[in-house]
Amino acid sequence: MRRGIDMRVVFITLWAAVSLLKVSMAARLPLFVDEAFYWQESRHLAWAYSDLPGMTAWLIRLGELVFGKSLLALRLPFLMIAACVPWLVVRIAAHVYERRDGTPVDRVRADRWPWLAGIAALLLPLAGTLGLLALPDAPMALATLLCLDAGMRLLRGVSYETALQLALGLAIGALSHYRFIAVIGVGFVALLALPRGREALLDPRVWIAIAFGAAAWTPLMAWNFDNAEAGLRFQLVDRHPWAFHADGLSFLVVQGLLVTPPLFVALMWAAWRERRSASEPARYLAWSGGLVVLGFFALGFFADTQRVSFHWPLPGYLALLPLLPQALSAWAPWLRRLVWSVVAFGLAAALGYYALVSSPSVREDSAALKWYPSNFAGWDSLAALVRNEHARMPPGTRIVVDNFKLGAELGFALDNPRIRVLDHPLNREHGRAPQLQLWGLQSAGREDWGDAPVLLVVGAGDVEYRNLLQRYHWLCARVGPLPRPKVFNVDHGRQRYLLFAFDGRGKDGKADANEAPAPCTTPAMAWIDAPAIDARVADRFEVSGWAFKDGVGLARVDVLMDGRVVAKAEYGLPSPGTAAYWRISTDPLHPNVGYRARVDVGDATPGRHWLGLRLYGRDGSVEDWSEQPVTVE
Repeated sequence: MRRGIDMRVVFITLWAAVSLLKVSMAARLPLFVDEAFYWQESRHLAWAYSDLPGMTAWLIRLGELVFGKSLLALRLPFLMIAACVPWLVVRIAAHVYERRDGTPVDRVRADRWPWLAGIAALLLPLAGTLGLLALPDAPMALATLLCLDAGMRLLRGVSYETALQLALGLAIGALSHYRFIAVIGVGFVALLALPRGREALLDPRVWIAIAFGAAAWTPLMAWNFDNAEAGLRFQLVDRHPWAFHADGLSFLVVQGLLVTPPLFVALMWAAWRERRSASEPARYLAWSGGLVVLGFFALGFFADTQRVSFHWPLPGYLALLPLLPQALSAWAPWLRRLVWSVVAFGLAAALGYYALVSSPSVREDSAALKWYPSNFAGWDSLAALVRNEHARMPPGTRIVVDNFKLGAELGFALDNPRIRVLDHPLNREHGRAPQLQLWGLQSAGREDWGDAPVLLVVGAGDVEYRNLLQRYHWLCARVGPLPRPKVFNVDHGRQRYLLFAFDGRGKDGKADANEAPAPCTTPAMAWIDAPAIDARVADRFEVSGWAFKDGVGLARVDVLMDGRVVAKAEYGLPSPGTAAYWRISTDPLHPNVGYRARVDVGDATPGRHWLGLRLYGRDGSVEDWSEQPVTVE
C-alpha cells in the first residue's frame, strides 16, 4: 500500500462493506444447530445452562424482542458486537504507539498503523466472519478486547475509568463461555511479568474490578453446584481424552489455513519480535496473544478432536493484531502485499463458504462430499413436512424427536421450545442432556406418552451407520413396535429423516397386560456395493448390494436414477456376509438379502446422475434409500 493512501478511509470503507455483506448473508444463512439450541435456551431464560453461561441466550432473546422473530433478528446483536471488534483493535493499536502521557511516539505510525491493524481485524477470516452465527465467540471477543485495552491502560496508570472497563470486560467474558478462563489466566500472567503491571496490581481499584469479574462466574458455578458439576465435567473432563495424541500437530495446518499462512506467520513473528520490546504495552500484547495461541496448540495434543475447536485461539490473534503493522514494516514490500492479498482472499473464501451453504442447490450437489454442511441443511423442508403430518393427526398429538438437534431446529421452525426429546448419544456428547432433563423435555419413551397420539421424528443420519440398526432396536424397546415410517430424504438422502405416527397405545403397543408384545419392525437397511460412489458407468451397467428389514423382511427392490425407476432388481440372492456383520438383525430372509439388477439408462444424458433404491417391505411400507452419484459416459 502506498504511503499516500489514507488508511482511515480504507478502514471505514471496508468496515462498512463487510458489515453490510454480513447482514445480508445472516438473513439468508440457514440456522446452525448450536444456534438453534441457544435459541431454545433463550426461551428458557436463566443465569446459566449446562453448556454455557447465560449471555448468548440473553442476546438472542434481546434480538427477537427488539427486531421480531427471524434469522436476522436472532443474529443482529452478535453482528453489532462483531462490528465493534475492528474499532477496538484500532483503539488498542493506537495505545501501543503512545507514550505514557498519551502522546504519539511517531505521528506517521499513529496515523497509519492503528488503521492497518483494524483492516487486519476485518480481513482475518476468524474475526471477519464473527457474528454471522449467533454464537458465544462474538461477546467473548468483545470481552477479550475490553480486557486487553484496560490492561494496556493500567500500564500507564490506574484510574477509575480503566478499572471500570476491566470489570466490564471480565464480567462479559465470564457470562460468555468457560474458555474465557484462558484469557483471564494469560492476561494476569502477562501483567505479573511486567514491572508496571505488578505495580498496577497493587492498586485496590484493580482488585475491586477483579472481584467484580470473579462474581460474574457465580451463576455458572451455582448451576454446576446444583447439578453435580455436569457442565464443568463436560467442558473439562468428559469431552476430552486427556491422553497424548499426535492430532495436535494438525493445529498448525488448520490455523495456518484459517488465519491464512502469511498472516499466521506474521502474527507469530510479531509475538516473538515484541516479547522483549522496550514498550511494555507491546510486550503485554505479545505475551498475552502468544501464550493463548501456544496454550491451545499444546492443549490440542490432549484435548477433544471430535468437535469444532478451530476458533478457540481467536482471542490470541486479536491480541496480536495491534502489533502486526510494526512487524510488517520490517518486511519487503512484496511480502507485505502477499500478506494483505492472501488474507483478503481468505476472508472472501470464508464468506463464500457461507454463501454456498445458503444455497439449496449447492447443498444438494455437495451431498456426496466430505464438506457437506449437514448442520445447516434440511431443517426448513423437514419442518414443513412435520407441520403437515402433525396437522393430519388427531388433536392433541405431541411431537417427539430423537435428539437435541431435531428438537431445537424444529422448535425454532415451529416456534415451539417445548418439543420432547428421547435419550440419544448426541445429547450427551454435546453436553445438552442435563439441560433437557432440567427443562423436563427428556422423554423416557412410551411409558410417559400414555394414550396420547405422538408423531416421532427420527434423524437416521445422526447415528453412525454401523450403529443404526442397534439404534432402531433401542427405539423399539423404548416406544414399542415401530409403525411404517414416512421417509424424508434431504439432499439425495445425505440428511435422512423418519416420521412415525403413533395413534395411541391401543393401536401401536400392547392393548392390555396379557397381550404379548409385537415384534420389532425397523426401517429398512441397504447398501449399494456396485457401482461405487462417483463411479463412471456405461449406458448399461449392473447394480448390486444388499438390503433387509428387521421383523418382516423385504418383498422387492427397485433401482432408481434421479428419482425414476429404471430397473426391478432380482432380490433374495445369498449374502451371508450381511447377516454376519449385522448380527442382531431379525430379518427372516437372512442370508438371502442380496440383490442384483441390470440398468439401461436409456435416453439419460451423459454426465452426473443420482443412483438410489426403493425398498418395499412385506408390511406394505415403501422407503426410498439414500442416493449416490455416478457419471454416465
